[in-house]
Amino acid sequence: MTNKRQKELTKSPPSGDLGGLNSWISAFRLKTLPLALSNTLVGSALAVKDGGFRWSVFVLAALTTVLLQILSNMANDYGDFVNGKDTAERLGPKRMVQSGEISASTMLKGMILVGVLCAITGVWLIWIGTQGIDITNMLIFGVLGLAAIAAAIKYTVGKNPYGYRGLGDLFVFIFFGLVGVIGTYFMHTQSFRWDLLLPASSIGFLSMGVLNMNNMRDYEADKNAGKRTIVVAMGEHNAAFYHLFLIAGAILLTFIFTLLNYHSPWQWLFLLCSPLLVLNLKKVFTYKNGLELYPELPRVSMAALVFALMFLLGVIL
Repeated sequence: MTNKRQKELTKSPPSGDLGGLNSWISAFRLKTLPLALSNTLVGSALAVKDGGFRWSVFVLAALTTVLLQILSNMANDYGDFVNGKDTAERLGPKRMVQSGEISASTMLKGMILVGVLCAITGVWLIWIGTQGIDITNMLIFGVLGLAAIAAAIKYTVGKNPYGYRGLGDLFVFIFFGLVGVIGTYFMHTQSFRWDLLLPASSIGFLSMGVLNMNNMRDYEADKNAGKRTIVVAMGEHNAAFYHLFLIAGAILLTFIFTLLNYHSPWQWLFLLCSPLLVLNLKKVFTYKNGLELYPELPRVSMAALVFALMFLLGVIL
């Protein structure tokens, strides 16, 4: 899409294209939010285990990660349209900018507002979580926070979005897995342990699994639009085995963490998410067309939430 076309799309909207409440709720894509909460829950569960849980950190971390997910969803809606990647072939939920329910310029303003709210809750979280320790830690988490906001936006927005170059999975793993879980734990306890990389990577793998489902569903549309996701790069057949690796890896890593820190059979409660994941894997290896994968995104997202809640409950019990 030319620069001239992009400018036309983002001009001030005429009245009537601000979008109603239902349109904005659709743009937020609420079904993805359970996944966003998973890293906060697991990071907080680990803090409970080590006696460092704080409600103020939990609430602010949950708000920040949910706002980041919403910002990412809005940026995806806006960026794919402005860059000409939303086509009639796309099988996913209706996009608000593409459908005309919300103008591109209005969506951009909404992104700015959500980004500011995310920055406010993030700064507040860092302020509370790093009080009394070296200011270097505050600066490090400040940089990570800004990087997380930038990553949420740059996935599909800008001249060279990383989501079109097969890097989306890596950034999801880093920010919704490692940074989300370990950062939350640090805000609670002001400490770090290397074995936390195991459950943090589990959440990262589950987050990548949701993205992989999205990209498998949109394989044909993305390929034809020149959007080079991991799935487009490796093909649908290999993407199914990649998905198996992510799901099995998520369970295995937390299984190992539990063995290393075992003290009660209640700790195995996280395995209750397995039936949802098995059903998802069955569909991944048997589906005939991308539309059949549409219900699988909320299934993996809900499995991640069940995983996190049961992990927390196992620690408490």
